[in-house]
Amino acid sequence: MTSENLRYAAVMALAGIGIPVLAALNARLGSRLGSPAAAATILFVVAFLGAALTMFATRGTAALSAAADQPKHLFLAGLLVAFYVLSITWVAPRFGLGNAIMWVLLGQLLSAAVIDQWGLMGAMVRDVTPVRAAGLAFMAIGVILTQRG
Repeated sequence: MTSENLRYAAVMALAGIGIPVLAALNARLGSRLGSPAAAATILFVVAFLGAALTMFATRGTAALSAAADQPKHLFLAGLLVAFYVLSITWVAPRFGLGNAIMWVLLGQLLSAAVIDQWGLMGAMVRDVTPVRAAGLAFMAIGVILTQRG
C-alpha cells in the first residue's frame, strides 16, 4: 500500500470511528432535548459551520458558483445524510447503539458492493468477484457476531 493510500485509509478509519461517536452523542442530545429532530438540526448547524469554515480556509468559495449548474439529483446526498442522522438519533436510544450501527454497517457493505459492481454515480468499477463476495459475507458475519450475546 502506498503512503498516499495509507493516509486515505487513516482518514477513513477516523471517519469510521466518528460515526458511532456521532450517533451516541446525537442520540443522547435528542433524548435530553426530547426531540431527535431538534438534535439533528443542531448537529447540522454545527456541521454547516464546520464545513463553511473549512471551505473558507481552503479557498473553496469559488466552487459554489458552479453548484447551480450541477445535476439536481446530486443534491440528494444532503437528504440521505439527514435521514441517517435523524434515524440514528431516534433509533439508537431505543434499539441500542451497537445494534443500530450493525445494521448501518450491513447496509453500507451491501450498497458499496452494488455501487462498485456497476460504477454507479461515477464510482470506480470494482467487480464483486467470488473472493470479494466471500470477504463481504465474512465481514457481514463479523458485524453480526459483534452484537450476539
